[in-house]
Formats: sequence, C-alpha cells, structure tokens
Amino acid sequence: MKRWHSLGLWGIASACIAILDTGCSFGESQSEPSVAEQAVRLTTIDVRRSLAVTEQTILSRFSLQRVLTQLAQQSGVPGLTATALFQQWWDTQNPSPGLFAGPHCDDTINDGVAGNLNGYPYLCRAGAEGAQASCDPFSSYSACAYIPIGLFNRFDQAPEDGSHCGEYRIVFAKQSGISSTSDRNLLIFEAALANPHPQQGLKGCQQIVRTWADLSGQDDIQARANALESFYFYGQGLIPPVVSIANYGDNALNAGQIRTNQFSNTTTGWSLREFKLYRTCSGGACSALLFTPVTDKNNAFGPLFDPSSSNAAGQAFRAFFPSQVANLNANSVPGIDIDTPNTFNSGQSQASGSTAAEMHYPTWFGTAPSSLRYDIQTQLTSLTSGLSPDDVVARAQALSCAGCHHLSNGAALGGGLTWPNSLGFTHVTEKQTEIVAGEARFVLSDALTSQFLPARKQILEDYLNDRPHPSKGASHPLNAWRTHG
Repeated sequence: MKRWHSLGLWGIASACIAILDTGCSFGESQSEPSVAEQAVRLTTIDVRRSLAVTEQTILSRFSLQRVLTQLAQQSGVPGLTATALFQQWWDTQNPSPGLFAGPHCDDTINDGVAGNLNGYPYLCRAGAEGAQASCDPFSSYSACAYIPIGLFNRFDQAPEDGSHCGEYRIVFAKQSGISSTSDRNLLIFEAALANPHPQQGLKGCQQIVRTWADLSGQDDIQARANALESFYFYGQGLIPPVVSIANYGDNALNAGQIRTNQFSNTTTGWSLREFKLYRTCSGGACSALLFTPVTDKNNAFGPLFDPSSSNAAGQAFRAFFPSQVANLNANSVPGIDIDTPNTFNSGQSQASGSTAAEMHYPTWFGTAPSSLRYDIQTQLTSLTSGLSPDDVVARAQALSCAGCHHLSNGAALGGGLTWPNSLGFTHVTEKQTEIVAGEARFVLSDALTSQFLPARKQILEDYLNDRPHPSKGASHPLNAWRTHG
C-alpha cells in the first residue's frame, strides 16, 4: 500500500474545505486532528464540477479556433494558421498526394494493400471527413464548424510514479451533428500534463489536482469558467497551459494525444482514431507542425484472436494475451484492465458497418478448442476465477474504443458484470442538453455517470485526503483502467 503524500499543512488545508469543517485558522498553531476530526474534515468533490464539465456557459470560452490558434502560435512555423492546421489534420484521411504535406491514409503499402498503419488496415475516408481538408471551420456558417461539448479531468490516467499528472481533455463536436445522424464527428484533445515537481512523485501534482477540486466549492459559474480558462490557456507558474504542443505527444514520454470519433463516412462506418501532434525543428527554426495518425492504444487488431490466423503478429499475440487474464479478472467494471503492447494495436477501431467485424473479438476467438482457449483457462484456474475464456475475451473487447463506445453496450461480461451503455456511440453528446440549476449542459452517458465518474471521484478524494491505495506498479494508471473513455 502507498500513501499519496504526508498529511502535513497541505493535507489539513485541503481538509478545511469540507462543508462540515468550521475551525481551521492558519494564523495560529494547529494540533494534529484526531481520527474522528479527520473523518469529518474529509474533502469531497462534485463530479460535475471537478471531473466532467459540460455547462455551455463555461464551454463558450473553449472554441476550436482558440485551441488551434494557440497551437499554431506556439509552433514557431512561419505563417501557420489555425485553419491550415485543421485542414492538414483532415488531409491525413485522403490518399496521397492530398492537399498538404505530411502523412496520408495510403502512405504505407503492405502486401499490395494501400492503407496500412502498424501492419494493419488503415482505411481512407476521403468523403465528408477528408473533404474537411478544403473547408474553413471558422468561416461564417461553415459546413465543418465545431462546438465544445465537454472538459474532462482525467487525473486517474496519471502513472503511479508521477511521471506525468494525468490527462486534461476538451471535446468538440461537429455542429452538423446536432441535427444530423450521418454527419457527426467528435474531436477529443487529450493533453498529458507534465509533473511540475517530478522529484516529488505524485505529490508534485497537488496544484493541478487542487485547481479542479476547488471548483466543487465554487457556486459562481463565471468564477469556475475563469479558473478553467486560466488552467487550459494560460497555465499556473511552473505548470504550462493545457493547450500546449508538448502535451499532445511531442514529449519524451510520447504522452497525450488527440482522438477522433468519425461518423461522417457512411461507406466505411464509424471509426475511432488517434493522432499525435509533432513539430519538426532544426537549428532553432521550425518548419512543420503536423497531426500524425498513430495506433489506437489497447485496440488489438481483432483477427489476432483467430487461432488459425496467419497474420505475422498472430502467434505472438496469442502467446501474450493470457498474461492479461489477471488484469481482466476484476469484480467491478472500472477495475477491468488490459495493457496491450503497441505492436498489436490497430490504427482504427471500427464500430459500425462491414469493417466493424475486425473489432468483434469473440467472433474471431470462436468457440472451438484452441491453444489460446486452453491457456486462458489455465490462468483462470490458477486465479480460482469463475469466469470463462469467452468472458475474458468479451472484457478485452469492452476495453477497446469500439467496444467501450458501442459494440459492448449492455454486454454480459461474466462474474455478474454488464458493460454499461454509452449514448449509442459517444459518452457525451452534442445532440441533447439538460437544464440544471438554470444552466444548460450537455448530457453524459450512463457508463460515465454510473460507473466511471464515481470511480474517478474516489481516486481524486483518496489523493486529497491522504488515503492509501493499492500499488500496481510505477507506470500503471491510478485507476487500473487504461482505456480512454
């Protein structure tokens, strides 16, 4: 068991925020609080203020143009604009030569197949999505305009060694999706914030965590908006702005990314994809800032589960997968985990259409006896688990992007667990709002509200209140759940 940090003055100061506490004064000496007093003083948070923010009043300050303009200005690339950066991003979905320099969907040829990333299919989506390479999202009444629909605190994604302080996200939705079911697109900027005091481990993340925790006690929505705007766009002393190039993959840890939920290409179905933002500089001069397609993490290519697969990585994957049985053998939905080496990850997680078959892990696994089935059962037996090999594979699918967002909705996972529902395809939606305390806010999925936000709340409160947590290794995320939901 580890402790987050020693209680000390900082811990007592945190505890003083609790609603029931009335007696702290830092101008005089304090006696160590009794166990009973500490129980009363524990800090609690409001998940809709400190973990998931979807009020339109706050989000109005977080336009896509502002985000991309800040990144373009940071790049040092002469003449780079927010519009050009956006258009280069979507040109990656077009075949070469495209309209911009940089990567394209058919850059790699493998076994005569155009479109390949990491050895697995990467389909071109030159329709409505690739067409955005010639669309200005910031012009009046633009056909490719986007609106912000959520800010998310993912401190739970911080590794236990504190090598970074988790992810801080902004979600955008294509405005056309409000009224259309066939022209939707979501963008998720997932910035990984460097630890400002890495020598302190997780304790070095206190200021970041405190910024979010303090929002729970702030009733003034404009004050909450001010705090979040400052955090995302201006930074705090040693903590740089969330919206910084280095936070989206261009760092020593390769941490942070931008993901897309692409609905607009009805020919190839709904696809979830991932990008890094990389800058090219030499001799102090920078020549390019590019959105670059990368693999979807923890999204193994489905056919690798096929015992008869001749894929080059198939045998290695089937030898690896039984090592994940212990991670997948959890007694709660948020506890289910997997850690897939990147060599097995696909560059696309297909959730609808004929191509979705590649993410149907149970189908590829099959029902016939196989060495993989035997090896999974051997691990389950050693754990005295009541799960079946089929349950384990179903849990792995649920942790993929396509599974978490759509394919595993309502799926039985064994051990009395059922995967909770998304909002059909997303976990926050541009299509539906609710009025709470006089404010319009975008709606969250049942999966978030019933399972994952409560788990993240526990993690944040444990950190704030110096409660011990089980250690799972220095580089392991705090909540033992590696997917991006």
